[in-house]
Amino acid sequence: LAAKEYSHQKYFDHYEGTKTCLSCHEKEAKSFFHSQHYQWRGQTPNLVNAHGQRLGKINTINDFCTNPRASWIGVVKNSRGEAISKGCSKCHAGLGLMPSEQETPEQLANIDCLICHAQGYQRDLYPDGQGGWVWKPILWKNQEGLDAVAKRIGMPTRNTCLRCHAGSGGGPNFKRGDLEYALADTTRDFDVHMGTDGANLQCIDCHKGEDHRVRGRGSDLSGTDFPAKPLSCDDGTCHDSRPHPAEVLNLHAQRVACPTCHIPTFAKADATDMVRDWSKPAYNQEADKWSATIEFAKDVKPVYAWFNGTTWAQLPGEPVKLQPDGTVGMMLPQGSRKDPKARIYPFKLHRGVMPVLEGKNYILPIAVEEFFAEGEIHKAIQHAAEEMYGVKDARYGWVKTKRYMGIYHEVVPKEKALTCLDCHGPNGRLDWKALGYGSDPILQRWAKTGK
Repeated sequence: LAAKEYSHQKYFDHYEGTKTCLSCHEKEAKSFFHSQHYQWRGQTPNLVNAHGQRLGKINTINDFCTNPRASWIGVVKNSRGEAISKGCSKCHAGLGLMPSEQETPEQLANIDCLICHAQGYQRDLYPDGQGGWVWKPILWKNQEGLDAVAKRIGMPTRNTCLRCHAGSGGGPNFKRGDLEYALADTTRDFDVHMGTDGANLQCIDCHKGEDHRVRGRGSDLSGTDFPAKPLSCDDGTCHDSRPHPAEVLNLHAQRVACPTCHIPTFAKADATDMVRDWSKPAYNQEADKWSATIEFAKDVKPVYAWFNGTTWAQLPGEPVKLQPDGTVGMMLPQGSRKDPKARIYPFKLHRGVMPVLEGKNYILPIAVEEFFAEGEIHKAIQHAAEEMYGVKDARYGWVKTKRYMGIYHEVVPKEKALTCLDCHGPNGRLDWKALGYGSDPILQRWAKTGK
């Protein structure tokens, strides 16, 4: 039998790490180095209070795993000697170095091209021989097998994207809610765009930009990778702004975003993290691992709010800003009924309890990796506070937080989309007062006109 031909079969004999890729693709590597997928920070034209800073998960704080700097890399074991975590770099497209903003040969050699482009590629964490850690292909001792995988190069698939994006936040669908492993191979009933019996789209069909930049931002990401071409359902690429045969629905679409009606629920396969309380450490005896106290939910109805494409963020090093309900808004969509650029969007409303630095009122990160093994939340907070702010022996209190996370995936067939009475009926799902209406506008009009 003839040996199977792979896309890069003729370009090299043996894969010797990233330098093999750089021999032909140094220009592409330099482009990727400056992308948000590598830098974990980017331009912030959609953050109203960023003041031109380049921001992302590397230098902000979230209410899930908080910040990666104090938990970047290393094998954390429980009392049974089992590996329970390997650091936030597990989902970074690098081989272990934390990304720097300065392009160097060392940083270019750190790029792991195969994590996105080689089907069947898997890696694991190994000692680097110098007291540190490095991500290596699991076949690093099997040159023939490694060569076969490294020559199997192609564009990213749903599988390769979901490997990181579906597992963010600590587990399957913990974080996003609408990005589940089930989307890798699903039906149109689950998602009309990605269902193999539907459009069977890959992630890059919608999100592909230029020069390793990815389109789309959502509502709760700090950086925007490709601001020159925002991602939209109805920009004419696939759907236009009047996609319905019924004119009343097209009128609705001027103020109601497509996902609002077409994604009735999210977290349809795996439950998602809806509340994460770091003030209450919880021990999982089966896993022999500590975590925050987390409340999960499945088949969740979204919360609805106005969104004009911009967001206010609670940034590190700035005193917390309490909302009228007493919570700190980690990410708040901007817009209102009076804003002509705003439409009603669906959101996952995530709530948390986070530490706040006494005296400064700064949100504090947590060194979650060491906490997973030891359960000592005080130690983990002090370690992370010193890492981010240079504050030793930090004193802190606790504050409730909330984060609005846009829901854009798991679009159902049109036959299963919301109907008029789902919103305008006696038990409608919209909070009209929160949206700036005294009550249901249809009922208001009926009371005035009788029709």
